[in-house]
Amino acid sequence: MQDNNPEKIESKSMKIIEKELNQLKGSEREKQVIKRVIHATADLNLVDKVKLSPDGINQLRSLIESGADIITDVNMLKAGINTNKLKEYGGQLKCYIADQQIREEAKKTGLTRSIMSMRKAVKEPGKKVFAIGNAPTALFELIRLNQEENIQIDFIVGTPVGFVGAAESKDKLIASDIPHISLQGRKGGSAVAASIINSILYM
Repeated sequence: MQDNNPEKIESKSMKIIEKELNQLKGSEREKQVIKRVIHATADLNLVDKVKLSPDGINQLRSLIESGADIITDVNMLKAGINTNKLKEYGGQLKCYIADQQIREEAKKTGLTRSIMSMRKAVKEPGKKVFAIGNAPTALFELIRLNQEENIQIDFIVGTPVGFVGAAESKDKLIASDIPHISLQGRKGGSAVAASIINSILYM
């Protein structure tokens, strides 16, 4: 008989992942994040593609616990993050991609809405975690703002997906000094970024 209990299904899935990845290396927190990425994608081949900056998980956890806001590149990613859990720490979940001001500025400049929304977000006060699951242009722009305009970027969860710019943007993030969690290669997406954020929220 098919089990329709979501908690039991998730628990069973995680046990299967743990069995398949019995030689998984890293700290317990790192393993937890990696397993969540595998769970979100059903792709065991991604185990070695999850890349973390030194002490990245603890840095991200500390930012969230201190009330940092989470800025997403698209509303799909925003919808996948546990807002109530984030609010317990005092943080807010924000996405500017559909704002009228962003639409107008993108049309005026000829740049993508993703770029314009990142430019707006970095100007806001307070600590921020950027979650980029869809748009490589958003990730490229955050790195540019940091490297060319010396704007501090507290943390990036960068997992954009696709054939144009996704792998390159993540390689650039991984090679940068910006604290991050990323997924090397073309694969990724909003579900992956959300799974990483949620795994940290529940640690």
